[in-house]
Amino acid sequence: MLGAGNLSDRSPFEVFARGLDNPRGLKFGPDGWLYVAEAGRGGTSLATKPEEYEQVPEPIGPYTAGPASARVRGISPDGRRQVVVADGLPSSQTSAKSGGMVSGIADVAFVGRTLYLLVAGAGGSHGLAGTTNAVMRVEGDGTLAQVVDLSAFWRAHPPAVGDPGDAEPDGTPFAMIQARGRLYVVEAHSGAIDEVAADGRITRLIDLSRSLGHVVPTGIAFRDGAFFVGNLHGFPVRVGAARIHEVADNGEINALPAKLTAVLSVAVDARGRLYALESTTSEGSPPVPGTGRLVRLAPRSAEVEAIATGLTFPTSMAFGPDGALYVSNFGFGFPPGAGQIVRIAMPPGG
Repeated sequence: MLGAGNLSDRSPFEVFARGLDNPRGLKFGPDGWLYVAEAGRGGTSLATKPEEYEQVPEPIGPYTAGPASARVRGISPDGRRQVVVADGLPSSQTSAKSGGMVSGIADVAFVGRTLYLLVAGAGGSHGLAGTTNAVMRVEGDGTLAQVVDLSAFWRAHPPAVGDPGDAEPDGTPFAMIQARGRLYVVEAHSGAIDEVAADGRITRLIDLSRSLGHVVPTGIAFRDGAFFVGNLHGFPVRVGAARIHEVADNGEINALPAKLTAVLSVAVDARGRLYALESTTSEGSPPVPGTGRLVRLAPRSAEVEAIATGLTFPTSMAFGPDGALYVSNFGFGFPPGAGQIVRIAMPPGG
């Protein structure tokens, strides 16, 4: 089935899986299944008090929450079977004034055969007393173990360039990848990229705010010893304001020449080419459905090639064993069950 949207004949996508609740990060496991982080359903029945927990200021806050509905789902290689791998995890949402955007599980990653989860919807500032944003590990018996308390680390390591009027005490973790046997977590609000070892040791790889300011880093990929980080930039949307930055271990940062828009995910194909997922591309507005697109960057050039258009609030992507890109579509701002995973085949000869 071809996906909805204004697509050309050369860039169709097909719906691979349906019925997801705010799908976010996704990775293929060593078993060939696709594992998808779901933010869940949020809610307004739970909240914390300002005298007990520092709150996220208006208009984004105060956050509220509901029953623990975030989860991770595994989808079979043919897309016909879905299995819940982990559930009952924190899910919260921003204020109604800012659209009630839901946070829960932001991403997943594998180190060897072990699955890790990035918890993003927890913490007292997100309306959930006694919880914390964290990296968690799925044990062999299916139980979850906390690897590191991210909320505590971020409170102890604030960004070089912060905004007291836009505080986020528990952080906004957005993406997580595996590289060199370790996990790397992107905290979008502060602009930090942090390295997490299997034993829970956490160290700061880089504070992007120190040199870039508040650019809202989101998607991250690794190639040839360097990280490639895309950024959202902010709302209202400014077409061409986003970039992919190459980040070296020594802290050197280089902006690639391509001018992009509202990037939420970055991927690298088998030939080392970079791809960016633009969540919305309508100038001067909030996110607009149907304006998301997938682009491929030309090496050492500002040129980009549109691979697929007509996506609706896509949030993340991952290459599959078949060479196609799998994308979380309807990733935010829609009712429970509206989320999809779509499959985008690469153009012939591409």
